[in-house]
Amino acid sequence: MNKHSIKAALLQVHSVFGLALSLVLGLVGITGAMMSFEDEIGASLNAGIMRVEARSAPMLTPDELIARLQTNPDFGKVSAVTMASDPSAAVRIRFARSEGGSRPSSIYVDPYDARVLGTPRGEAFFATVRKLHRWLLLPGDAKGYGRQITGVAAIGLIAMLISGIVLRWPHRAGSAKIWLKPNLTLRGRGFHRSLHSVAGTWVLPVYLVMVLTGLWYSFDWYKNGATWLLSRSPTVAAPMKPKAARDVDAVDARPLALDRVWSAFLHEQGSRFATAQLTLPAGAGTVVRIRSWPRDASHEGARDEFRIDAVTGRLVSSEIYADKTVGERMLSSVLDIHRGSIFGWPGKLLFMVAAALMPLLVVTGILLYLSRRRHRRPSRPPLGSLVPGE
Repeated sequence: MNKHSIKAALLQVHSVFGLALSLVLGLVGITGAMMSFEDEIGASLNAGIMRVEARSAPMLTPDELIARLQTNPDFGKVSAVTMASDPSAAVRIRFARSEGGSRPSSIYVDPYDARVLGTPRGEAFFATVRKLHRWLLLPGDAKGYGRQITGVAAIGLIAMLISGIVLRWPHRAGSAKIWLKPNLTLRGRGFHRSLHSVAGTWVLPVYLVMVLTGLWYSFDWYKNGATWLLSRSPTVAAPMKPKAARDVDAVDARPLALDRVWSAFLHEQGSRFATAQLTLPAGAGTVVRIRSWPRDASHEGARDEFRIDAVTGRLVSSEIYADKTVGERMLSSVLDIHRGSIFGWPGKLLFMVAAALMPLLVVTGILLYLSRRRHRRPSRPPLGSLVPGE
């Protein structure tokens, strides 16, 4: 097979994957760009309900906060409580899904008297955008087919990136101008091709990072493989196992005591944390997960994690970010790597622009495909030139 045949085959692969996945990739790209600065947008929209006036009165404990909220029948079962060491920060309460599968909006409350400050604006909008980005709004959410479809699209994007860079490999490969500068003097098909290839070259490294981290959320085999590759052996990294209770039924029958969990957490962390999120067990379990972000955390993945039994107050396991290996830090920061926030706001901006360019690549790619189809279509001779027997 000669060089021309290889490039023709790669062009076919590039075109087929691009046409088949254009809609999915376009949606994933634009929704990803919309979520890039979700935290900053949310903080701006809800500045009035995220802060309170610091007072000398003691702040309510988690159990006291939940007990006062449960007197309101409009609120469902609490699923998570986010508290801060800052005395002027409001507490955020999240609720579990209802029997119909819908999740009520979260609320901010005053940590001193449990007064409801309001529901965060933009939460429902970004929740819908996130479902569209991850699962294409298909039924089942993470358990439906949308998760696999976006995963297949990510694998297809890898094939397009590789084939695309081979197809556009210039004769003067060492010239940065050829690689990185579009020819704006061209028109029609030439302009579309220049824009498509140059924009694809610019975003290629960012897309590779996005795809390799995005597959983490689509396929369990990929997640398990990455965990095996980047984490320490189970004998070294395994968390502490809880001792078996002598009377399980008796223990499970006792109510959960978040105050006991909170006290155990404060004993471990002291005043080193800035924000802590307590996530209650979804079923009949008794272990509460606490994610803790230090004051100097550079990104969301730089957090410690504890699991504490809410009946006994015993520490079940702990994962300290500072004690993790480089690979384990990468695993805990997959989302931050995926959206570029691990590099600060410049990284988030770069990844947002790259994601927003996906529709441009889709449109120019379709235009190039249609142009090739028109040029390949054999032209029919005019009827007046035909003679009998031809």
